Amino acid sequence: MKTRKLGFSDLEITTIGLGTWAIGGGENPYGWGPQDDRDSIDTIRAALDLGINWLDTAKGYGHGHSEEVVGEAVKGRRDRVIIATKCGILWKEDGSDIYGCLKAESIKAECDSSLKRLGTDYIDLYQIHWPMPDEDIEEGWGAIADLVKAGKVRYGGVSNFSVNQMKRAQAIHPIASLQPPYSMLKRDIEAEILPFCAANNIGVIVYSPMQAGLLTGRFTKERAASLPADDWRKNSPDFQEPQLSATLEMVEKMRPMAAKHGQPVANLAIAWTLRRPEVTAAIVGARRPDQIRETAAAGDLQLSAEEIAELDRLIRERDAKAG
Repeated sequence: MKTRKLGFSDLEITTIGLGTWAIGGGENPYGWGPQDDRDSIDTIRAALDLGINWLDTAKGYGHGHSEEVVGEAVKGRRDRVIIATKCGILWKEDGSDIYGCLKAESIKAECDSSLKRLGTDYIDLYQIHWPMPDEDIEEGWGAIADLVKAGKVRYGGVSNFSVNQMKRAQAIHPIASLQPPYSMLKRDIEAEILPFCAANNIGVIVYSPMQAGLLTGRFTKERAASLPADDWRKNSPDFQEPQLSATLEMVEKMRPMAAKHGQPVANLAIAWTLRRPEVTAAIVGARRPDQIRETAAAGDLQLSAEEIAELDRLIRERDAKAG
């Protein structure tokens, strides 16, 4: 599987990484519904067997449960796996909601708890999950710098930061990577964020390239209607009309191109994000081994200029219908 260097770091990561948000289950307002841990562990190990060399998780996924599952899955091969996790998201005592905290003491405590759940003594890439609250970004990033100096973290990264927020962090300690959302349906990072990252040697790891399942080619209106109450997508505008119908129509029009490559539609959506030279890799979520076995091939899918132009045309058509 192809690899690319992550920003200024010495991490050579595969262009596809396994995301473990859904593996956290449905334990908070941003969960994905029930998930079997055995399926999760099998999925992680299948990804590693395919040659994927990095996993993305977070304390916020299932109140730490995702990290516990990752830790169990990588036992015996930790030295061959790059682990990226995140901090800065805490939850209320009753578990009803989450909130941001970037106080140095809190982040350092989070790191220690993540190390314990992951069963390791270092984290390859430790990221601030969300820039919340904004006024504490400098304190939180300073804590990340301290953790790097202490040897608990190899490199620090940020997630969901704006250009201005990255500039503030850069003044304290180098940013190895940014993790923003990016897909055929969400393209706002193209204007300023991608050029800034390229100019500052900041790697870009995009998440939700399949827009939480909408661009997989397997999503339907019936499936959207039957999502569990504890699946965060239930209340997302992307999964409601008129966006839902417009997106599903676009996906249908992508099928002939996918068939020509002998690949599922999902892999076209992933490869579309990787076409940008600023993008180092894409995070692909999976809940079962068969899912990651299918989408892992997207890392080797090369789209021609004509195919990219056709996909961009379908995107414009979809946007006009979505309103």
